Amino acid sequence: MKAPRIIRLHESDNVLVAMDAVGVGTKHAGVTAADPIPQGHKMAARAIGDGEAVVKYGQVIGHAAGPIAPGAHVHVHNVEMRDFERDYRIAEAAAPESILPEAERRTFNGFRRASGKVGTRNYFGILTSVNCSASVARFIADAAQRSGLLEDFPNVDGVVPFVHGTGCGMAGDGEEYEILERTQWGYASHPNLAGVLLVGLGCEVFQIPRLKERYGLEENDHFRTMTIQGSGGTRKAVEAGLAMLREMLPVANEARRETVPASELVLALQCGGSDGYSGITANPALGAAVDRLVRNGGTAVLSETPEIYGAEHLLTRRAESRAVGEKLLERISWWKDYVARNGGEMNNNPTPGNKAGGLTTILEKSLGATAKGGTTTLRGVYKYAEPIDRRGFVFMDSPGYDPCSVTGQVASGATIIAFTTGRGSAFGYKPAPSIKLATNSEIYARMSEDMDINCGDILDGVTVEQKGEEIFETVLRVASGERSKSEALGYGDNEFVPWKIDAVM
Repeated sequence: MKAPRIIRLHESDNVLVAMDAVGVGTKHAGVTAADPIPQGHKMAARAIGDGEAVVKYGQVIGHAAGPIAPGAHVHVHNVEMRDFERDYRIAEAAAPESILPEAERRTFNGFRRASGKVGTRNYFGILTSVNCSASVARFIADAAQRSGLLEDFPNVDGVVPFVHGTGCGMAGDGEEYEILERTQWGYASHPNLAGVLLVGLGCEVFQIPRLKERYGLEENDHFRTMTIQGSGGTRKAVEAGLAMLREMLPVANEARRETVPASELVLALQCGGSDGYSGITANPALGAAVDRLVRNGGTAVLSETPEIYGAEHLLTRRAESRAVGEKLLERISWWKDYVARNGGEMNNNPTPGNKAGGLTTILEKSLGATAKGGTTTLRGVYKYAEPIDRRGFVFMDSPGYDPCSVTGQVASGATIIAFTTGRGSAFGYKPAPSIKLATNSEIYARMSEDMDINCGDILDGVTVEQKGEEIFETVLRVASGERSKSEALGYGDNEFVPWKIDAVM
């Protein structure tokens, strides 16, 4: 019988990671398994004293909740979270990027918009200012599909209603209003949308005229607005919306792909359903792809602030300046306060699925998740849905909840998504194509119709760099129009979830 694979990730680690299930009595590196160790889980490499730091990746992932014997299963039953000092060393590792000359950069085929931005898809979007207009937005999109209207416009990828559950019952100013406002503007001006119709009720808190005035939005062949009350009710609003689509779709259909440099890409980095393999296979491989994109002048956006908690000191060292590093720490402080005032804790983040896959604490999860960001300098830190105005590797603040996080990334300008998963997240995101990266070969084989790339073969000898190259090439192909697995399955209509942080009134 083939011996199970057991690895030590860093010389200072006091835990080993079981790549395959380990039975009691299995020996490795002088340690005998005292418990069954499920695949992806951890085994004590030596005796760990009560209160001693548990170390993986060369970093603290928790503290022993009692003495842990050599070979014991190390997990939620004997590891707990405790406060400890972190050395942020802001901007210590910042260095000039090695950007390829423009003539040597890779290219893809994208949609160059009048704004100068470049899209990877050519959708028509129906935005809603409030939950009360969600049904009408869906009715318009459904009617356009049923009527065969889109058959006359083959260059339009589809009509997508972006509906949500807020826009009223909220304060008319403040943080939550500003988040929704930035999100709506980000979509209204997004390069993956050739045209946008914004539908409101008319009497809601989130007023369309106010949005137009704030961001200088003018109605034209690419952007129109309407309200249900102003149209005379539901039926008339649907008819008015369809009439606007008939006027705007011919313009959207005129868009054509052209060859553009990879520097025009804005790649959103996401992980969901993470497991014990995530920080060993898919996330480092995606990080290698990010390094390639940055060398080609492109942009990659790391997010999910609760899922960098415990690893933020690795990012502050890469900040290009003290201001950038301190802005990241300010976001971490905001989250600590936000969680505390809502009666939670940062370690609430690992889900039952994460834990079943071998992740014990948020610290461990974050250390693996941060690997998605590669190794280049951190150029900027942005609030949720804030327009990204820097190229290179950047961070956008968001919850760890995937649909909400990606909504903000797309509003900030992301045009394509790379999503790593170990448990098998079912996810897509219109208007940006989502590429799924499986962390292990088992989930890739079981959900092959959902997964685009298998990163589990890193455990069989494929290098992280080779897999990073494969991911980068896939990003270029999908950005050029090749459909990802989630697109082929039709995912992406239900993931528009603007971040709602304040009281519902």
